[in-house]
Amino acid sequence: MTDAQTAAERIAQLRSELDAHNYRYYVLDEPSVPDAEYDRLFRALKALEAEHPELVTPDSPTQRVGGAALSAFGEVRHEIPMLSLGNAFEETDLREFDRRVREGLELPAGDLLGHGGAPVEYSCEPKLDGLAVSLLYERGQLVRGATRGDGSTGEDITANVRTIRNVPLKLHGEGWPAVLEVRGEVYMSKAGFEALNAKAMETGGKTFANPRNAAAGSLRQLDSKITAGRPLEFCCYGIGRVEGAIAPSHTESLQTLKRWGLPISRELKKAQGVEQCLDYYRDIGARRASLAYEIDGVVFKVNDIGQQRELGFRAREPRWAIAHKFPASEELTELLDVEFQVGRTGAVTPVARLKPVQVAGVTVSNATLHNMDEVARLGVMIGDTVIVRRAGDVIPQIMQVVSERRPADARPVQVPTHCPVCGSEVERTQLVKRSKGRESFSAGAVYRCVGRLACQAQLKQAIIHFVSRRAMDIDGLGDKIVEQLVDKGLVASPADLYTLTYDQVFALDGFAEVSSQNLLASIADSRRPTLARFIFALGIPDVGEETAKLLARTLGRLERIARALPEVLTYLPDVGAEVAYEIHNFFEAEHNREVIAALLKNGIELQEEGDLHPEFAAYASLPDLLDKLNIPFVAATGARNLAERFGSLEAIVAADWLDLSALKGLNEKARKSVRDFFADLAKAAHARAIEAQLRDFGMHWESEKKAVEGLPLAGQSWVLTGSLEAMSRDLAKDKLEALGAKVAGSVSARTSGVVAGPGAGSKLAKASELGLKVLDEAQFLALLRGFGVEV
Repeated sequence: MTDAQTAAERIAQLRSELDAHNYRYYVLDEPSVPDAEYDRLFRALKALEAEHPELVTPDSPTQRVGGAALSAFGEVRHEIPMLSLGNAFEETDLREFDRRVREGLELPAGDLLGHGGAPVEYSCEPKLDGLAVSLLYERGQLVRGATRGDGSTGEDITANVRTIRNVPLKLHGEGWPAVLEVRGEVYMSKAGFEALNAKAMETGGKTFANPRNAAAGSLRQLDSKITAGRPLEFCCYGIGRVEGAIAPSHTESLQTLKRWGLPISRELKKAQGVEQCLDYYRDIGARRASLAYEIDGVVFKVNDIGQQRELGFRAREPRWAIAHKFPASEELTELLDVEFQVGRTGAVTPVARLKPVQVAGVTVSNATLHNMDEVARLGVMIGDTVIVRRAGDVIPQIMQVVSERRPADARPVQVPTHCPVCGSEVERTQLVKRSKGRESFSAGAVYRCVGRLACQAQLKQAIIHFVSRRAMDIDGLGDKIVEQLVDKGLVASPADLYTLTYDQVFALDGFAEVSSQNLLASIADSRRPTLARFIFALGIPDVGEETAKLLARTLGRLERIARALPEVLTYLPDVGAEVAYEIHNFFEAEHNREVIAALLKNGIELQEEGDLHPEFAAYASLPDLLDKLNIPFVAATGARNLAERFGSLEAIVAADWLDLSALKGLNEKARKSVRDFFADLAKAAHARAIEAQLRDFGMHWESEKKAVEGLPLAGQSWVLTGSLEAMSRDLAKDKLEALGAKVAGSVSARTSGVVAGPGAGSKLAKASELGLKVLDEAQFLALLRGFGVEV
């Protein structure tokens, strides 16, 4: 076999693979490999064809863009082809592009790095990860939308494009040409993508692998009503067919389009020469994770339109533009094994061990699998080829299995029956659903080691959490030191930290006289934590900082929190039944009570303990109590009618059939259910116990509608998102809490207001979707000043 024959076979193989990937990517919207793998195959084919130009054919993927149009859509012939861009993957690639541009324009070349030559002015904008489209305006009216397709022929998606809210159906202002073709990207923001997938999971629908996939799948629906329900956005990046000239430069053209109502990138900038281009690339790369949308690189274009015409085009790309790609955030690799780690709450979590691979410039050998439900959803087996993703500083995770590459000896992932650290049994958690007198149980996604603090993994992680900055803030107690303390038997619970002696610390590896004294001083300084810090430090499952602050602020004292019934805890905003039972069960456990008692005995003095906060009364009411009892056939309206008619729980318990039958708004089935419920002595006793605790905590039904004096935001839940310039997020939280508000970590229908600074993402999107009050930083500061708060 000759070299030419070998090359021909390899070229045919590469073309076949690329065509298959194009079909899955562009037509089915189900990519089977990450972009980086596709780029490698494309570069390999291009290099081979450069060596053997006699083997280049018109149907090669290097001679066209994208894939064939779907037959379900009408075809649109692009009068001016929608070409793709050449790619730069390294700094040297961009410098070589700049050299070719200056050579083509007959400008001085400078040295080998491009220094000293006449600089070319470039436009710079992020390369959005979406679907390229063409919008045609005639006399200012949108008349057609089309996909890029294969660059020459696309699909008519006019009906779908018209549903995208930031696409103007009529151009604004005046002076636009009789015919104007605008080209740009349809994409989905990160927040929109998360909301779309969350909704799909709730309804059992198909989830999307990434925002690009979601945008493409949404835009190419045959039913435009489906598209209308998807959070799509459009950003224009250029002009195709146009009658007459708009502006002498690319950036001026885009600014003109903006004036006509078309969205352009807020990151659009000009750069003088390649060095400023590289500065832009580095800057936006550093901010990539905080952007509201996904990008996979930066597009640089010669800004002067006249110079663009002078440079012209190659077969499939312009000579005056290039896409400088970021290191791939998705890669293919092999799943070598799945191991199980034990966390501080005993959760036994699967961790993927991967064949090392470079992802986004970092070598990745491990990835999270979250839990066994995620393993089942992915259908992953040991030995599989998988797509692993890393975005910003997020822990790498497996996104998809390439099932067609599964080996014959692939093995299923199995949860260990015993803890890999201490050998205790591993149990699957159960989810308890309580509704209207019934309890139903279902298997949870989490498996837990039952060894508790007898398990060294749990003990070490519990202590590491206990001493962390946002918990007890013991400086100098790093992970390695905690491991030494546990391994040497010096610490068997967090309380033992407060009995450590100088000699014990001095004997640890890496400690000398000064460092030993400093650590003991830091431990001593931590003896007076706020109640909120202490609650957070205990490591109660599902209780983060915000919930700990809420418990401390509303219930006031540790002993009150420790004996609170689950139903009482659910009066607090954002504390659901599952979290309430986790809190209650934690304090019911004898071992946890012993640890807390030992901590208090060893010198912990809780600060900021006090009376029950008045805002608790705003959360509790008799109708709420009746509703929380889950009496069958009695919904919120029925509970309110019962409370208004009888006024107290005891009166309802004592009500006979005649009393209940006189109540309007409660049907016969519901009235019988009320009598049967309270006839059950255990249920009646439990209801009385809840009411007794509420009254013991200072709650009185007659005060349920009473305004809380002096706390203008009492009973309200606020959310902070994005960055603030005038103050830190922590300070903003403190000021809101001083006004009686609870600052939550997530947006819900119960959220009273959202403060959104620059960079706000999914929380702002959800707030807008729910129609909540949203304040920018200036409005937030004005609100604080209005309540007399110094800012």
